[in-house]
Amino acid sequence: MAARGAQRPNGHSQPSKICQFKLVLLGESAVGKSSLVLRFVKGQFHEYQESTIGAAFLTQSVCLDDTTVKFEIWDTAGQERYHSLAPMYYRGAQAAIVVYDITNQETFGRARGWVKELQRQASPSIVIALAGNKADLASKRMVEYEEAQAYADDNSLLFMETSAKTAMNVNDLFLAIAKKLPRTEPPSSAGAGGRGRGVDLSQESPRGRGQCCGN
Repeated sequence: MAARGAQRPNGHSQPSKICQFKLVLLGESAVGKSSLVLRFVKGQFHEYQESTIGAAFLTQSVCLDDTTVKFEIWDTAGQERYHSLAPMYYRGAQAAIVVYDITNQETFGRARGWVKELQRQASPSIVIALAGNKADLASKRMVEYEEAQAYADDNSLLFMETSAKTAMNVNDLFLAIAKKLPRTEPPSSAGAGGRGRGVDLSQESPRGRGQCCGN
């Protein structure tokens, strides 16, 4: 698979530039946000994933040409009672993945609400991707691909249907986001909430650089 190769190019020399970006996942509870992250970061899938409380933090990298794009991933809780905390996580984010369940029309409506909120309150340059998860359950589909694609086109969103269970399009989604992020911006001096605005880490100590695309 091309995306997997891009993510873990075994035996390839380490790219000379390392850029770090903050990415947040948003969406209704039980749409599979944590499962997507687990599949991307660890290549694993758990049939019964506990609900996220507040938010979980993970990191993973993808390699593009001479650049390693390191994602600082905030996986947010989908329960309504945690909604008020969401701005704390998407503030300063350079990318967001809004996830819905293709077998649940209500989660698609909720996803559109998240997109509106990001367009209104997040960084104007944020890269937003829409992910229709649980594509392995296509026989139970309630949200048509064409409907979601048209919505994504109207709102200039990246769009893919994904399956954390089968790994379908999971790496491809993160790779597509990485390709849309700018890699020429100067380092940011913002705090943790806004950290990662194209920050070039290649000048940091070797201890902070690590292996290409590994975590």
